Amino acid sequence: MEKQLHLNLLSSRPPMPGGLQSGSKMRMGPGRKRDFSPVPWSQIYSSGSHGPVLLLLHGGGHSALSWAVFTAVICSRINCRVVALDLRGHGDTKVKNCEDLSAETMAKDVGKVVEALYGEDAPPIVMIGHSMGGAIAVHTAAANHVPSLLGLGVIDVVEGTAMDSLNSMQNFLRGRPKTFKSVENAIEWSVKSGQIRNVESARVSMVGQVKKCEEPLSSPGISKCIGEGIIEEEEEEEEQGESNHKRKKEDDIEVKKESLFTWRIELAKTEKYWDGWFRGLSALFLSCSIPKLLLLAGVDRLDKELTIGQMQGKFQMQVLPQCGHAVHEDAPEKVAEAIATFMVRHKFTESKEGFQCVFPAC
Repeated sequence: MEKQLHLNLLSSRPPMPGGLQSGSKMRMGPGRKRDFSPVPWSQIYSSGSHGPVLLLLHGGGHSALSWAVFTAVICSRINCRVVALDLRGHGDTKVKNCEDLSAETMAKDVGKVVEALYGEDAPPIVMIGHSMGGAIAVHTAAANHVPSLLGLGVIDVVEGTAMDSLNSMQNFLRGRPKTFKSVENAIEWSVKSGQIRNVESARVSMVGQVKKCEEPLSSPGISKCIGEGIIEEEEEEEEQGESNHKRKKEDDIEVKKESLFTWRIELAKTEKYWDGWFRGLSALFLSCSIPKLLLLAGVDRLDKELTIGQMQGKFQMQVLPQCGHAVHEDAPEKVAEAIATFMVRHKFTESKEGFQCVFPAC
C-alpha cells in the first residue's frame, strides 16, 4: 500500500496560558476575547512507551489531531501507548485513490497500518473510534484485520440514528462555511457554532480539518462564506458589534485577494459510502466477541437492537450528557475516565497512581 503513515503528535502539547486544564471553559472579562489561535503541531510520532496500544480512529472530516487533548489525559490515567492515524482522504494521508472511502477499504487500511507499525508481533490493542471512525473500527474488528485486538470502543454512533440522519446530512454540510480567511477564523467558527465546544481541543483539531486553498479565490460571495455561522456569545462584545462589523467587511474585501482556507475533504462527495458505513452496524458491533464499550452523548441515540443487547449485558454503555457529537473533544476528561476504567476493569492495563476507577452499573 503506497501510503504515508502520519501519526500526529499527541503528547507534549504546549501548556495553555493561565494554567487552563483540558476541557476547562475560557471565560473572559470585559474587553478580552477568547484565544482562537491554532496550536502548532509539527512533530509526527505516537505517544507512550509501554502498555497496550490505544488505536484511535477519528470521525468524518476530522483528523488524528481530534484525539490530542484526550490523549494527554488518558496517558495520565493508565499505562498505555496511543496511536492515532489519519484515515484515507483525511488529514495528511496520501494514497493512490483518496476517493475510495468504502468501509471495506478503510478497514483494510487500518489493518495495514498496524502491520506496517508492528509486523507480525503486534502488541495488545484496544481500538476506539468516533462517529465514522467508530463504524470503521467495528468493520475492522469484525473482519479480524487486527488479530491482537483486545477491546473495542465506539463513540456516539449507532446504526439507527446514523441512518435516520443521512437524509439531512447534505443540508448540514451545505450550511457550513465553504472557506475561512484564516485557521484562527475556522477555529472560532467551530467553537461558536458548537461543532467543537472545547476551545483547547478546537485549537488543535481544526488544524487537521482545513487547508490553504490551492489558488486564491476572488469570486463574488466568497466573503459571505468566511464568517457564516459564527455566533457571538459574549454580551461585552455586542457593544462593539457595529464598528467591528464594518471593519470585518473591509477585511473581507481584502481577503478575497488572498489565499483562503477550505476543508481538507469534501464530505458531500462521499455520500455514496455513507450507507455502507452504517447499515448493519449494530448487529456487526454485537457480533464482535471481544469486550465492547459504547459512549453516547444522549440515551436517545440508542436504537432497538443495541437497547436489547445492552440489557443482555453484551457491552458496556455510558452516557455523557451535555456534550456535542465530538464527545471526546468536548469532554476529554470524562471520555478518558470511561475508557481508562473500561481497560482496567477488563485487566488490559493498570491505573496510574492517583486515578480511582469508578465502575458504572451498566
